[in-house]
Amino acid sequence: MENTVVVGAQFGDEGKAKITDLLAARADVVIRYQGGSNAGHTVVHNGIKYKFHLIPSGILYEDKICFLGAGVVIKPDDFEKELNELIEQGVSKEHFKSALKIHPLAHVTMPWHTEIDGYSENALGKNKIGTTKKGIGPTYTDKYARSGIRVEDLFNEKTLSIKLDAILPLKNKMLANVYGLKEYSKDKVLSICKGYREIFAPYVCFEWQKILDEAKRNKTILFEGAQGVLLDIDYGTYPYVTSSNPVAGGAGVGASVGPLAIKEVVGVFKAYITRVGEGPFVTELTDEVGRKIQEIGAEFGVTTGRARRCGWFDGVIAKYSVLVGGISSIALTKLDVFDTFDEIKLCTKYKNVKTGEVTEFYPTNVYTHCDYEPVYETFKGWKADTTEVKSFDELPENAKIYLKRLEEVCGAPIKIVSTGPDRNQTIFV
Repeated sequence: MENTVVVGAQFGDEGKAKITDLLAARADVVIRYQGGSNAGHTVVHNGIKYKFHLIPSGILYEDKICFLGAGVVIKPDDFEKELNELIEQGVSKEHFKSALKIHPLAHVTMPWHTEIDGYSENALGKNKIGTTKKGIGPTYTDKYARSGIRVEDLFNEKTLSIKLDAILPLKNKMLANVYGLKEYSKDKVLSICKGYREIFAPYVCFEWQKILDEAKRNKTILFEGAQGVLLDIDYGTYPYVTSSNPVAGGAGVGASVGPLAIKEVVGVFKAYITRVGEGPFVTELTDEVGRKIQEIGAEFGVTTGRARRCGWFDGVIAKYSVLVGGISSIALTKLDVFDTFDEIKLCTKYKNVKTGEVTEFYPTNVYTHCDYEPVYETFKGWKADTTEVKSFDELPENAKIYLKRLEEVCGAPIKIVSTGPDRNQTIFV
């Protein structure tokens, strides 16, 4: 395997963790390149369900280096909680100390970021974004306003003191006068940062340049993204998006290796489509079919527990994701959810109900999405169990017909098909 990016190609929650876990077996280094603890990834191995938010799912292998890259924002309390939960499930502390690395240039989610996130989301009322209220957006805001605190700052008292003298006066004015929230004294923040330093100390990798330089020359790198293309800050359903770049173009920046290191981009799609939170959703099903998909697919958010909105596969979105996401091949998950369906629908175009215009290209102005309805192609179901199928040729004929049409609509080949949550429930095409 060459250096590969795993990209969520829909609204997130496509099953990236399983695909990352599978491909990590062929890699030497796994780098999470963006997002924060607002992400939720689930991997099932030997019947045990592991839930990831920040830590790369490749950590389940004994011989991999797993990096939290510079493009990630880290909420220390969430990091520590996730670490302890995985240790309780049997991942050893010694393994974490040797395999898990935190990039010193990653930004830290401070307490005020979480408070501002919660206030801002509540203040939007019916126009809320659907944020997880984990402080991700405000952390990225401070990063780009050049007033953020990086992991390396926690380990240099002089630097941290200088930064806080510059940051806190304005931050406290905003907290008090804009948000009506409590202010922070410098001593209080220094105390908080001391606790963060203790959490991060065993994992911060100040030799990241040496390790990544060697990895670029002699090792195979797997880049792990969070969220999905349609939640990308530039290309997603703005403003109902995340605050970073899940697209493959964000991998080189967030992982500190540049674009020439990337040789393959695997876009992960579900055989249908889901969305957590607010925002437009042209193929959404609010009827019994949607509830059936939700129930069989166990569609509830890993991070929030919220029920996911479900709909038929959206080929307009898929074609767009292949283009802007840089996707060269497809991993399709949850094909087995359709094993009992009499028929399956695939959206190939949108029709504007006001003008009658039909388009196969994605309309980027989400405020016009209410004017569109999906144009469907209908396929016969296969009415057979696919969970034990080991090769493409063994799939039911109607399943192969459906997959071949998906390839045509998306404009990229399907190379992996998942028919269940476990590692061995996977077909490599």
